Amino acid sequence: MTPNRSGRGARIGLIAFIASLAALLVLTFLPLPYVIEQPGPVFNTLGEVKDAQGKSVPLISVTGADTHPTEGTLDLTTVQVVGNREAPPSWMQIVLAWFDPSKAVVPVDSVFPQGVTTSQRDQANQLMMVDSQQEATAAALRELGHTVPVTIQVATVTDDGAAHGILQKGDTIVAVNGADVADSDALRADIQDAKGTPITLGIDRAGTRRDVTVTPREQTVDGATRWLLGVTLQQTYQFPIDVKLQLDNVGGPSAGMMFALGIIDTLTPGALNGGKQVAGTGTITADGAVGPIGGIRQKLYGARSAGATYFLAPGSNCDEVYGHVPAGLTVVRTDSLSQSLDALKVIADGGDVAKLPTCTAADVKK
Repeated sequence: MTPNRSGRGARIGLIAFIASLAALLVLTFLPLPYVIEQPGPVFNTLGEVKDAQGKSVPLISVTGADTHPTEGTLDLTTVQVVGNREAPPSWMQIVLAWFDPSKAVVPVDSVFPQGVTTSQRDQANQLMMVDSQQEATAAALRELGHTVPVTIQVATVTDDGAAHGILQKGDTIVAVNGADVADSDALRADIQDAKGTPITLGIDRAGTRRDVTVTPREQTVDGATRWLLGVTLQQTYQFPIDVKLQLDNVGGPSAGMMFALGIIDTLTPGALNGGKQVAGTGTITADGAVGPIGGIRQKLYGARSAGATYFLAPGSNCDEVYGHVPAGLTVVRTDSLSQSLDALKVIADGGDVAKLPTCTAADVKK
């Protein structure tokens, strides 16, 4: 009797199909330790946004100084995260994202650290956004020649930190080793330069000036080793002009440079961008230094989708930019607010943009 091989093969095929289908269903709903970063909304700093009540308001509004009409756009870009630790994306979403150049699959720990809830992360990002707006306003006004005094106060003192029992919450730091402190970034730089040797801080405590000595301790935070006092600082600027930045439901510090450019354009005659559509990203300090941000590839695609033809990118992000620029978008690298202004002048004047600094193969980390 001849075995019915075709029937046996059909049964094996059916079993394999059912097993594959079951595995696919399991994988589809199996939570994975990843989240997806994709292009988020793009906001024109020269335009309007919706406030908490849904009313259209200027993203940048100024009182106490003359303002001028603007043209084109100076777009700030954002990244949207799909999934979180409590509700991760599905296997199917992860697979589809792998094949989409505008998206990135990243470990959940890199976006939502262990022990930090989604709510806590959002709160921290909102605080960074507020700080970014303050730094951007200070940088813009200083670029325009205004004097912007700053006050540096101790916000918290850790129980096991170097400054415990020496500094107190509310102390105002006015000097380091006898020299006036420009801002909190300069203070941190002075602490690093001391390399663990004692430093003398001039402080104002409840209206009384005094000097205290603190010896920084070496600690490793997020993989980086630094000298720390064990305090958090709150920096407050005294602005000669009232600048209000209205942007709800967006967090983080990466919009700083575009805020600063938008403020300068609002306060100066003519169109800073020549009426063209320019986007960008980058943190900024009060002295105009532009720093790196996360998710820049997604921001490039978001900018292009929004119609931008030029993109200002931090030089420190160039290793992620090179080779990942969508067609139709020209990237100009920048390390400072003044460099960004120089680039915008070339763009506005119809100059040779190809001669501006950009990201090259030499920037890619080996």
